[in-house]
Amino acid sequence: MIEVRELHKNYGDLHAVDGVSFEIAAGEAFGLLGPNGAGKSTTILMIVGALAPDSGQVMLDGQVDPTRAEVRRKVGIAPQDLAIYDELTGSENLAFFGKLYGMRGAKLAERVDWGLEFAGLEDRRADRAAGYSGGMKRRLNLACALIHAPRIFFCDEPTVGVDPQSRNHIFESIEGLKRDGCTLIYTTHYMEEAERLCDRVAIIDSGKVLAVDTPAALVDQHGGASIVEAEFTEAPPPDLLQRGTFADGWLKLETDRPIEAIAALGKGGADIANLRIRRPNLERVFLHLTGRSLRD
Repeated sequence: MIEVRELHKNYGDLHAVDGVSFEIAAGEAFGLLGPNGAGKSTTILMIVGALAPDSGQVMLDGQVDPTRAEVRRKVGIAPQDLAIYDELTGSENLAFFGKLYGMRGAKLAERVDWGLEFAGLEDRRADRAAGYSGGMKRRLNLACALIHAPRIFFCDEPTVGVDPQSRNHIFESIEGLKRDGCTLIYTTHYMEEAERLCDRVAIIDSGKVLAVDTPAALVDQHGGASIVEAEFTEAPPPDLLQRGTFADGWLKLETDRPIEAIAALGKGGADIANLRIRRPNLERVFLHLTGRSLRD
């Protein structure tokens, strides 16, 4: 469905995108993850034809030119910055974007009703978007991007600044799109979202793809060991201290066998007040591959 081959984009001496390549199958939910300034936005702009690459090639649904109208009609884009009009109602926003794609009459009315249901805004359809909450605006933003039923959907950080209820609604809506066979490209800084929604993810930094695989496979390859944390009522014996690091009453052990490590701690002769197991996850993979330094 989507093929990205050796994309390059430079701004002077800055290599914003430096040989990015990946493929996305039809119906796949693909996460594009990276710190600020990693090259994600530039990559997406080139994929959708809004920015010309210096070199490389993009194919969308077998078409090599993403700027062609017949290709763009297959694509929906929900940007992080809201692309809705506050002075229009929910229905009017949806109808406006539908008309941009040539819809009229009964077909347009049908899609507007679909969009209101998708966004959970049926009872607020006649209210101006200016009066919507942040979560309602975010949901309407998604619905407007999907009004023409695209086969490919780019979803850029859709849960920024939304309440838990809206966040859950957005998750369920995206999962519904997956079931309907829509091909999804999802960007987020929340790793738990990528683990829940994405079949595969690409981690990108400094314009390069560092790893591409399923979340589970990336955790296995780059997540490291589990960490067992045990809080003791008093200082544990020296043989236990030698197994890990001890501070503020907590002993931390890195291990590939956390249950066996806990059993060994229980036989160590000291009273344990609390236990925690921190298993490797996608966030640890992300920090391992991209580093822990701040990005602004």
